[in-house]
Amino acid sequence: MSAAPARPGQTTSARPDIVERDDLERLVRRFYGQALHDPVIGHLFEIAQMDLDAHVPTMVDFWQTIVLPIPAYRRSAFAVHVALHEQEPLTAEHFDRWLTLWNQTVDELFAGERAELAKARATRVARAFALRLAGRSEPLLRIERPAAR
Repeated sequence: MSAAPARPGQTTSARPDIVERDDLERLVRRFYGQALHDPVIGHLFEIAQMDLDAHVPTMVDFWQTIVLPIPAYRRSAFAVHVALHEQEPLTAEHFDRWLTLWNQTVDELFAGERAELAKARATRVARAFALRLAGRSEPLLRIERPAAR
């Protein structure tokens, strides 16, 4: 019996690459399933009063726009974080933990060019948000950039 043909963008790894919106929804749901209960950042979602079922389509739009790229997100992700930061200051520990959980979740589910892009773009977004929220020229993040391949 032969193996099923690979989807476009799929690697030879047991884990597929991110190739469509459904992949991103699976990633976002798994990530938030962990993040909501995380001892470092879980409380932030309670403060933000995030309704996961209502929030997922918006987050999938965001990641679809920057990973696939298929334009779908037309809001300001930063504005949401500013509002949260005003209620509970976001720290380096929060950004580091968010990024660690995101990268672990991507690696659990996917492997390939777009999976790596999802991690790189998450690092870039986290760095930019941390800088802007702190009003500083140095990032709040302690995590180093991934090594260039």
